[in-house]
Amino acid sequence: MSVRELGLPARAPAGWLPDRVTIWEVGARDGLQNEQVALGVEVKIEFLDRLAAAGLTVLEATSFVSPKWVPQLADAEELLAGLARRPGVRYPVLVPNERGLDRALAAGCTEIAIFGSATETFARRNLNSTVDGQFELFEPAVRRALDAGVEVRAYLSMCFGDPWEGVVDVEQVVRVSRRLLDLGCFQLSLGDTIGVATAGQVERLLGALGEAGVGTEALAVHFHDTYGQALTNTLAALRCGVSTVDSSAGGLGGCPYAESAAGNLATEDLVWLLDGLGVEHGVDLDALVSTSTWLAERLGRPSPSRVVRALSK
Repeated sequence: MSVRELGLPARAPAGWLPDRVTIWEVGARDGLQNEQVALGVEVKIEFLDRLAAAGLTVLEATSFVSPKWVPQLADAEELLAGLARRPGVRYPVLVPNERGLDRALAAGCTEIAIFGSATETFARRNLNSTVDGQFELFEPAVRRALDAGVEVRAYLSMCFGDPWEGVVDVEQVVRVSRRLLDLGCFQLSLGDTIGVATAGQVERLLGALGEAGVGTEALAVHFHDTYGQALTNTLAALRCGVSTVDSSAGGLGGCPYAESAAGNLATEDLVWLLDGLGVEHGVDLDALVSTSTWLAERLGRPSPSRVVRALSK
């Protein structure tokens, strides 16, 4: 008899958590952009459709970055043209600048995400800019997007540790976070890009943001699992009131500009945690595991997700 048939995980609700969590699924974008195997567009479309069928309602579909830098997502226009969007499911896309925005608008996108850096070195290596200078890249894009009725989310990388600069100063993260939200972004996703954050760091940063007037309703968290702390850090964020969590089906992903970054928090592992805590999320875990197993076969390697490995035996 399987663990699911046995009613596991056992539900033990905790009153200090959100009643419901929105899972922001990034597998089709952040997950696939770092894979060595380039999947065909028809596989990506089926992947997105399977994720939607499993109950995920926010699917970051692709990215309009230069194909020169992220060739795995060079088929963004073709993917969106062939995608049958399901009612009630959002399909945001990532854009780095106005050129990316032009492509997103031409493809009919109604929700975009931009990405910035909390540290100087990563801003230079990733955006060829500085922490302050990066705003010149995406301020015009955000303004035009909002004028066009397109919602904008912001990602902030290196919020906890940087492979070149070490531990990142909390006040530096708060300053950049506040500036991103002041542009008009409806949500800010705090990224542990190389997976070095600890639960105490998470609580400290969220507390500092609260003191600066940034409520948890405007925040999401994005953890990588380099040191096995992604779930622990997620729980710390939930306890602080965050109710949007980024994750990647099967634990796919990394960061093409930070070699020490391991995969994202696996959506299946997150769902198992939320199920055990009695937190609503709307995802069918069995369907999700089946999807990640299917994709792992096409990538030619097993899924890093512990839950996928346990339930697919």
